[in-house]
Amino acid sequence: MNGAAKALERGSLVDFLASDGAFLGRGTYNPHTLIAGRILTRKVTQEIDQHYFAHQFRSALALRQRMGLGDYCRLIHAEGDGLPGLIIDRFGPHLSVQLNSAGMDALWPSIKAALLEVLQPAAIMLHNDSSIRSLEGLERTSSLDHGAVSSAIPVQENGLTYFADIVGGQKTGWYFDQRDNHALVARFAKDCTVLDLYTHAGGFALLAAKCGAARVVGVDSSEPALALARQAATHNGLDQSCEWHKADVFEYMERLIGTREAYDIVIADPPPFVKSRKDLAAGARGYRKLARLSALTTKPSGLLYIASCSHNMDLARLTAEVAQGLSEARRNGQILFTTFAATDHPVHPHLPESAYLKGLVIRLD
Repeated sequence: MNGAAKALERGSLVDFLASDGAFLGRGTYNPHTLIAGRILTRKVTQEIDQHYFAHQFRSALALRQRMGLGDYCRLIHAEGDGLPGLIIDRFGPHLSVQLNSAGMDALWPSIKAALLEVLQPAAIMLHNDSSIRSLEGLERTSSLDHGAVSSAIPVQENGLTYFADIVGGQKTGWYFDQRDNHALVARFAKDCTVLDLYTHAGGFALLAAKCGAARVVGVDSSEPALALARQAATHNGLDQSCEWHKADVFEYMERLIGTREAYDIVIADPPPFVKSRKDLAAGARGYRKLARLSALTTKPSGLLYIASCSHNMDLARLTAEVAQGLSEARRNGQILFTTFAATDHPVHPHLPESAYLKGLVIRLD
């Protein structure tokens, strides 16, 4: 890196050239991070401006419509949609945005103008509080950048109305990546007892109840998230079959094991245990323990769904840790399904990290 490159401002727009001077692409540059360059276009005549972002947003919108998705989905999935560092979740007329690179942070005026042009949102919430921003040398803040929004907005998914907090909730406020997996697990829920660990706002639990589960228990350490789940249960007329508990999940399962209480279906969808490569060994032990405790709370012939959203925990390692956890619980299992993120989270073919979510549906003996 020469002196001129080091002197560039974080997030500067630059042209990337080969050693012979050939044009490789145009994008953003940050001399103070490991991922210094992020290409946005390979067209030498393409300007990175409002018109460019409006085109990208229309293209992403058309893809979601082609896949049969409505107005509640992830509109932009960073590299998967050709816009590295940018996340946009759509909640009907409301948008929740993460600017996770210095380049996207610097380009926010053009991005915002394009969003107003293409979608005319009632509100835009900026969730610039990700730890990734610290690696980019950026401040971590959250703010309402446009319009107004209440603390609980409806989310339409799989025929249910959930509620999300895009102002003070986790990440962008909802986990659209689990949409298809919510439906997959719910297929087996009729007349079953269901334990939803790390339930958040009730994504798995409420759909299982709608699909005829006899009893659904949701557990989470966040009271605000559980309040959203309760609100959705009431709204959808599911109060009678649902109950909610604020607790540490590991402690809660230890108590269940002590009382020999078990469920037909157990769902374990934790927050990332592996936030960086240095956490891999400890995080792997966490998934192993989670699998062991979950297996001990699953009835014979029951189903266990266990997931990881840690991009450093690949599918092979997750499967190995889960298998070890089952062995420690003295349970045998059959993997029925391997799951990934919903289709509004496209994967970049050269960036396996963009396939961050993976899970296993296992029938236990």
